[in-house]
Amino acid sequence: MALKDYDVVIGLESHAQLLTETKMFCGCSTRFGAEPNSQTCPVCIGMPGVLPVINRKALMLGLRAALAFQCEIPKRMRFDRKNYYYPDLPKNYQISQNYTPIGRGGFVEIETPQGRKKIGLDNIHLEEDAGKLLHPEGSGHDYSQVDLNRAGTPLLEIVTRPDMSGTAEVEAFMETLRRTLEALEVSDCRMEEGSLRFEASISLRPAGSGTLGKRVEIKNLNSTRAVLNCLEYEIKRQSAALDAGEALEQETRLYNESTGRSERMRSKEEAQDYRYFPEPDLPSVEILPRWLHEIRAEMPELPNDRKWRFESEYLLPPYDAGVLTQKRAVADYFEEALAAGRSLGLDDAELPKEISNWIMGPILRAVNERRVDIADLNIPPENLAELVSLLEKGTISRNIAQNILPIMIETGGSPETIARDRGMIQISDASAVEELVSRVLESHPEQIAEYKGGKKAVLGFLMGQVMREAGGKANPHLVREILTKSLEG
Repeated sequence: MALKDYDVVIGLESHAQLLTETKMFCGCSTRFGAEPNSQTCPVCIGMPGVLPVINRKALMLGLRAALAFQCEIPKRMRFDRKNYYYPDLPKNYQISQNYTPIGRGGFVEIETPQGRKKIGLDNIHLEEDAGKLLHPEGSGHDYSQVDLNRAGTPLLEIVTRPDMSGTAEVEAFMETLRRTLEALEVSDCRMEEGSLRFEASISLRPAGSGTLGKRVEIKNLNSTRAVLNCLEYEIKRQSAALDAGEALEQETRLYNESTGRSERMRSKEEAQDYRYFPEPDLPSVEILPRWLHEIRAEMPELPNDRKWRFESEYLLPPYDAGVLTQKRAVADYFEEALAAGRSLGLDDAELPKEISNWIMGPILRAVNERRVDIADLNIPPENLAELVSLLEKGTISRNIAQNILPIMIETGGSPETIARDRGMIQISDASAVEELVSRVLESHPEQIAEYKGGKKAVLGFLMGQVMREAGGKANPHLVREILTKSLEG
């Protein structure tokens, strides 16, 4: 059978580290990059007799995400013990949620070439992270070391239903989830620091079948590229096995990025294998209606909603709207610059696209090169609007504007002040331009003859000569108008 004869069914478990300063059940710091085992205490290293205390901010961040994803919130929730041998979690159980997760149902809406699609959520729940095993590099080592700094870090686990049918949908889901959690300030989603990790479940079934195939889970995928590459490999591996008449097992596998292959880890556990039971050291928590009201009142506009609004309200192309809403700070900057431009009386029909072009081009390029946030770039939104205003009024040319922008970044100065102080104001006086044109035409009789002989492309050369004579400061529209009139007069 060909691959087209199978339906691919994929679900994801996403683990997002919550933006808290302290751990889930103790006061230890969650700061990344500290010396191994320097951010631990008797609670997070599982000493006998200690008692955990719920991190209130982690609880509120979890509720914020649950509301944003339209989950059903329980009136009362509690934590459970998940019993499992973790070599990097000393107490050998994890405090998680199984029976009363912080949210059930809900969805994440993604965009696909076929249109929008809602990826259903089974649940989202709070839990603590395990530590980290450190394996010495090179051969000949028969030991690993344990860093418990991450043990007890608050996590939000988001479990989808098996609603994705290919890697394109998985990629769209991961990107939408990341953008949403960042906008909500629930997580910083820095995958290079382990703040966002994925586990994927995949099965294949005959096309059109209503019965799910054997599910294979792939653990500890630390980048979107690893998720996509692993799923592509699994699709090929499973389809080849089914074509050969082999029976697939329900199992857990690990993905080896260096070989590009997945490897069997163990048979897949079910919930009963973890022997969940209510966490005896923590009370249940009543979810107060006023908490939910306060969280809803502070909820920012979600990235997808903002993207679609940018398309409909500002008539931006989908690509522009997508780039501008990748990060909340960039979208805020765009709308502030737009408001400043409108206050200057700029043409509202052209302004959103003009502002978008400047942000998507030189401004975001400078942000990436300098590795700073857009708010730290030294160009307030009103200064960008002023630059666009100078350009629209003909005070400066586009080339001059592009030369002014780096100076604005360096100095934080007003574009008009920079242009005047540095003699960059565009020559828009008709008599001054006529004089420049006259000098150029006197020096280029051959080109005048070519133009009059029908070689109209020579106009570009002559325009270049006029701009050169003017030091790049002549108004190009005025130059073209006067030059054409002189040549054809």
